[in-house]
Amino acid sequence: MPTPGKCRRNGRTQRVNDRHIILALSLLLCLGFTPRAVTQTLPTPMPAAQPEQKPEVKATKTNPDEFPPNPLDMTTPDPLLPSAAAQRPLSALERKQLAVALDELNNQAAARLKQRDRVGAFAIWYRELRLRRSLGTVEEVKALGRVGDIAWKENLTPDVRWITKRLDAILAQQLPIATTSMTPTTSDAAAQPSNAAPLSSSDRAERLAVLEALGLAYQQVRLPKPAVSIYTQILTDAKQRRDEKKTDETLITLAQLHLTWLDYPNATATYRELANRAKARGDRQNESIYLTQLAYSYEQAKQPAQAITAQQQLVALYEKLPDPKPIPALKIKIADNYQLLAQPDQAEQNYQSAYQLAQPTLQLAYASEALQKLGALYRANDRPDAALKVFDYLVSLEQQSYNLYGMMNAYDQIGQIQLDRNQNQQALAAFQQGLGLAKQLKYRQDYFTAQIQKIGKP
Repeated sequence: MPTPGKCRRNGRTQRVNDRHIILALSLLLCLGFTPRAVTQTLPTPMPAAQPEQKPEVKATKTNPDEFPPNPLDMTTPDPLLPSAAAQRPLSALERKQLAVALDELNNQAAARLKQRDRVGAFAIWYRELRLRRSLGTVEEVKALGRVGDIAWKENLTPDVRWITKRLDAILAQQLPIATTSMTPTTSDAAAQPSNAAPLSSSDRAERLAVLEALGLAYQQVRLPKPAVSIYTQILTDAKQRRDEKKTDETLITLAQLHLTWLDYPNATATYRELANRAKARGDRQNESIYLTQLAYSYEQAKQPAQAITAQQQLVALYEKLPDPKPIPALKIKIADNYQLLAQPDQAEQNYQSAYQLAQPTLQLAYASEALQKLGALYRANDRPDAALKVFDYLVSLEQQSYNLYGMMNAYDQIGQIQLDRNQNQQALAAFQQGLGLAKQLKYRQDYFTAQIQKIGKP
C-alpha cells in the first residue's frame, strides 16, 4: 500500500494533470476543433433534475403573439356541457338546461359588475359566450352583442376588440342570402364568394336570422359600417323577393342607423325612399312620419332649401287630413329656414300664417312663438312700427294664457323699440309694466329697475 504522503502527492499530481487536460480541451474548442477521441473521453454530465410532470391540459388555441390572450379562444372543457357534446348535437332537454344555466351566468356577471368587479364579471360573461356557441349562431351573436354593448359602455377596449373579432369570424362564415354577394367592411372578415349557389328557403331564413343578429350586434359594439353593409344585403334580398314589409323595416333600420351616426346624405336618401313608398300605397300616416324625419335630416345637414321642400309637402299632406293642428308648427319651421336663406319676405308670410292658423285652434304657444319671431324679424329689418304692433298683439295673447313671463318679455321688447325711437316716456311705461311682472315672478327685477333709472337720468 502506498504511504499516506505518497497518496497525497499522487492526488495532487492527478489534479494538476486534470487541470492541464481541461485547459487544453478549452483551447481546442475555442479554435473549432472537436476531436472525436477527446470528446468520447469527456464524462457525460448528469441530467438536471426535472420538475414533476403534470397531466397536459388543452387550454387554449390562442395566438401566441396576442397578449393578453383572447378569452373567447379558450377550449377548456366546461362542466356545463355533456362529455360527448363535441361528437353530437345537444338534445332538446340539454339545450333547455344549458340555456337556463347560461341565463344564470349572465345574472351572476351582472351582479358582479354592479359591485364594480369588472374582471370577475367579464370572466363569467366570457364563459357564457363560449358556451352559447352550443345553442347556435344566432344565440351566440345576440349574446356577443349584449356583452359587447356592456364592454363599450365600460370603456373596455380590449374586450370590445375580442368580441368584434368573433363577430367578424362569424360574418366571414355566412354565405350570401341573395345572388348579390356582400364583402364585409371589417378588417378581419373574409370576403364572400360572389358565385355562391342560390340557397334553399330554410337556409335563406337561417342566414337571414344570423345576419339580422349580426347587424344589431355590430351596432351594439358601435361599428356602423359593417352594420350598414349587412342591412344593405338584407334589403337587397327583401326587394328581390318583393317582401314589401321586410323592405320597409330594413329601410327604417338603415335610416335610423345613418341618422344616429350623422350620415345625413344617406339618411335623407333613405327617408326620401320611405316617403315615396308610403305615398305610392296611400299610407298618409307613415308618409308624414318619413317626411318629418326627412326634413329634420336636411336641417341637420344644413340644407334649409331641401328642408323647406319636405316641410311644404308635409303641409300639403296635413291640409288633406281632418286634423290640421301640426301645420302652425310646420309654418314656423319653414319661416325659420327662409330666414337662414336670407329670404325675409317668405319668412314673414309663414310666421303670419302660423299665427293665423294657431290662434283659432287655441295653440297659443305656437301663436306666441310666431309673433315673437315675427317681431324680431321686423326689428332686424328696421321696421319698428310693424314690430311694435306685433309685440302689442303678443301682450294681449300672453294675457289670454296667463303667461306672465311672456308678457314681461313682450314689454321689454316694446321698451327697447321705444328707446331706439327716442320715445322715452313710452319706453318708461313699458319698462314699468315689465318691472311689475318681474316682481311677481321674482325674476329680472334688477334689469328693469336699471332701465327705468337710466331713462330717469337727465
